Amino acid sequence: MKNRTTNIYQLTITAMMAAILCILGPIVIPLPFSPVPLSLSTFAIYLAVYALGTKWGTISYAIYYLLGLAGLPVFSGFSGGVGKAAGPTGGYMIGFFFMAILSGFIIDRYRNRQIPCIAGMLGGMIVTDLFGTVWLSYQMNLSFWEGFSIGTLPYLIGDVLKIAAAALVGPVLYKALNRMQRSRLTSL
Repeated sequence: MKNRTTNIYQLTITAMMAAILCILGPIVIPLPFSPVPLSLSTFAIYLAVYALGTKWGTISYAIYYLLGLAGLPVFSGFSGGVGKAAGPTGGYMIGFFFMAILSGFIIDRYRNRQIPCIAGMLGGMIVTDLFGTVWLSYQMNLSFWEGFSIGTLPYLIGDVLKIAAAALVGPVLYKALNRMQRSRLTSL
């Protein structure tokens, strides 16, 4: 019974983190010089891997991504569909998978040490920006540096602020969810 309760709990929290992504993902601030808007998607992914770990955090992003591919308006600007995923920002969306895996891997191993967790999130951000810049450059027929200057460079300060916020909120969320799960298991 304990294992089944844990699985139901894990699935529920994973679905909740996917829902948070669906809420935060579409809310953007468009920048006039770039097809890449400012969003809180990366913050939500960092929180998901803090709360759930690598596997379930990545699954929560996969649920969000599949909902968007199916046409639900969960992508930036309340859009969805394969066309959006294959458009100029599609590389960033693919990069988010690797960001979740890399960040989650480091967070899982160094959960109580903030500097390695921040480094893991920075590494995930770099991988995402690399995927995104290459795809954006290809889609818009730009050089890598032109793509970097409109698709990554303007967002670096915001990305660092989102990482800092996740480094503060993530451990608190993880501890709260663990306390909640332990109290549910002991009440059985």
